[in-house]
Amino acid sequence: MRFSRLPLLWRVFAINAALLVIATLLLALTPVTIHAPIALVEATVLVVALVVMLTANLILLRHTLGPIDRLVERMRTVDLLRPGQRFVERGGIEVGQLVRTFNEMLERLETERRESGQRALRAQEAERLRIASGLHDEVGQVLTGVLLQLNSLAAADEATRGRDLAETKQSVRQALEEVRRIARELRPEMLEHFGLVSALTELSRKFADQSGIRVERRFADDLPPLSEEAEIAVYRVAQESLTNVARHADASRVEIALQTGADSVVLRVADNGHGLTETDASLNGHTGLRGMRERALLVGGALAVKPSNEGGVEIRLEVPAGGR
Repeated sequence: MRFSRLPLLWRVFAINAALLVIATLLLALTPVTIHAPIALVEATVLVVALVVMLTANLILLRHTLGPIDRLVERMRTVDLLRPGQRFVERGGIEVGQLVRTFNEMLERLETERRESGQRALRAQEAERLRIASGLHDEVGQVLTGVLLQLNSLAAADEATRGRDLAETKQSVRQALEEVRRIARELRPEMLEHFGLVSALTELSRKFADQSGIRVERRFADDLPPLSEEAEIAVYRVAQESLTNVARHADASRVEIALQTGADSVVLRVADNGHGLTETDASLNGHTGLRGMRERALLVGGALAVKPSNEGGVEIRLEVPAGGR
């Protein structure tokens, strides 16, 4: 077996053992003697021998450990914005393992960044499509009707003009309400003006009205402040969790809670549905749940998904407090 193929521990041991064996043989086989008190010549010989041993040890260890130092320097210069960079495996077993592990880590980072970018683009395009559809189908149709009504007003007689004008005003109000609704979906007004608890209260109220599922709210009174980004993350995770309950859980009750953690705020959304099946897990793992995990990571939080006490699913998000 080549010396460079030995593990690092045994290479260092072999280097130091060889130097000690050489020193021992020199003392045993040469006429060198040491008296007490030590003579100047003897002290000089010991100092020279010690210097030679230390120098040889340093040279040999530098040759052995040098590849690791060079690898560390190369790792510091890696630019994650330039994909495709890989290291060549040169050196001993440990260096080879480090290089392989680091290359695998680079591969995972590039893959996750690429997939995350693709998901972000898909989500952005889906949001744009939804907004465009809402503007076209709702606001566009209303404004088209307003235009036709205005055209008919010019030819209408006095008896019908007042009625047509009232209908036109109502159509304009409807268009304005649709625009406000789209704006609220993009940025919840309750969250911006009244805070997280009020926004979640309104969100859960609308969810209960639309889905018919009973919602129990448990919001602590002494919640620590959160950063704006953390509040948005908590709101969106709660929104996505309730959406999943309505679509997949077949539940009759859902509990949404905000609790105080250790320098953090904890969101819990638990339902009494049929639980997370393999099909649901597969779907949500690539869309809903993965998106929620990414939101949690962006604000330094953590997301957990587990069975609830009532047999359904519990989503638990913990985000750090402070940051305002």
